[in-house]
Amino acid sequence: MNKLLLTAAALALSAGAAMAGDVVRMGTEGAYPPWNYIDDNGEVAGFERELGDELCKRAGLTCTWVTNEWDSIIPNLVSGNYDTIIAGMSITPERDEVIDFTQPYTPPDPSCYMATSADVDVDNGVIAAQTSTIQAAFVAEHGATLVEFATPEETIAAVRNGEADAVLADCSYLQPIADENADLVILDRTEKIGGGVGMGLRESDTELKEKFNAAIQSMKDDGSLNALIKKWDVASTF
Repeated sequence: MNKLLLTAAALALSAGAAMAGDVVRMGTEGAYPPWNYIDDNGEVAGFERELGDELCKRAGLTCTWVTNEWDSIIPNLVSGNYDTIIAGMSITPERDEVIDFTQPYTPPDPSCYMATSADVDVDNGVIAAQTSTIQAAFVAEHGATLVEFATPEETIAAVRNGEADAVLADCSYLQPIADENADLVILDRTEKIGGGVGMGLRESDTELKEKFNAAIQSMKDDGSLNALIKKWDVASTF
């Protein structure tokens, strides 16, 4: 019995901590351009791929990339399927109760509404948002009717097929879609939600958090982080 308990404890520790020298598995969604997406070669690409690779280099870590659906991205971090979340995740008090965060690597990105018409009443309409996002929480708290979808693509489809009057998401995600589609427009109104975007880690991984915090700070100090933000046009700069 004691042996079984010790074995279980050892497994829990190995799942709960990314120790120095191990390969660090970087978890992302792979479905939220330009933050993260899958390129034509089937590889993770985007702002966070470039950022994550540079952070791992500066921290002296060997990193690999793992994709996971958004609605289970936090539970799968906690259960040990990967060691970080780097997926456009805004830092919120609710998430911080479950996992830990590095310092933000972007300031808060404004959220935009996109619709098929510029005269949509977003205060009293039906608004689509991806489930478990800060935008979904914002809509639910501010009186409009919320419809949630598992993927960002489904929120756009809901606007097009009339299930929703508008979609609320990061401006950096919606603007390129509106630019490429004449039937979709960005509304004048924006919302400031969340406390910036950071890397999510298990609460037990304090050493790993310190390494990534130092790497993020070094990119802020030498200006390379702002240059990367401008390159990918994902948010305002620091």
